[in-house]
Amino acid sequence: MSTAETRQRIGLLGGSFDPIHVAHLALGRAAAIALALDEVRLVPTGHSWQKGPQRTPAADRLAMARIALGSAASEGRAGPGIRWTIDDIEVRRNGPSYTVETLIALRKVVGAESALVLLLGSDQLRNLPTWHRWRELLDHAHIAVTRREQVSLSDLPPAVEDWFATHGAERLPDTAAGTIVTFRMPSIAVSATGIRQQLARGEDPGELLPPGVLDYIRRHRLYGNG
Repeated sequence: MSTAETRQRIGLLGGSFDPIHVAHLALGRAAAIALALDEVRLVPTGHSWQKGPQRTPAADRLAMARIALGSAASEGRAGPGIRWTIDDIEVRRNGPSYTVETLIALRKVVGAESALVLLLGSDQLRNLPTWHRWRELLDHAHIAVTRREQVSLSDLPPAVEDWFATHGAERLPDTAAGTIVTFRMPSIAVSATGIRQQLARGEDPGELLPPGVLDYIRRHRLYGNG
């Protein structure tokens, strides 16, 4: 059984990654440092129940994520001592991807003692009441919310504010699940939507994408590029 000194902390960063960009990696690094994570696991969305099927095939989104992590590791930008992995659990699932079901499935894999930490943006926190069985999330994981200047953590929806008041903490405890904490990351003005629009116009997003990802996009003529 794990002890306070050995309990593994696994950060879960979900998203479409359509395409993966530098802010995704910056968020993962910031969370790993602030929360002492042993691993940052990217979990690409399969079929988003809120947005519908992904516009880019899972195989391409997974390939771009692998390229991004590979280039970050080779260039020393992955972060000291941080293990990055990719989990295709959602893209392998038939039907809509619900976060609570992903957490239940991952808990069966990692065991009862490891800490799962779901990494969310403050905009996602505000939107939680629209999520499927959102109140069950803390039964299976902690939640770590990044503070972003664009979206305040004040004036949250009443249900989320009460939930935060009940389960919020200053620091991540040595438990497997059940707590909400916050952490800060550098402000990076980038979005996948904006990158797709740039590519569709034939523009070069350059530094917004990890090395190698733009080459993949051009080679496979994604986002109207090529």
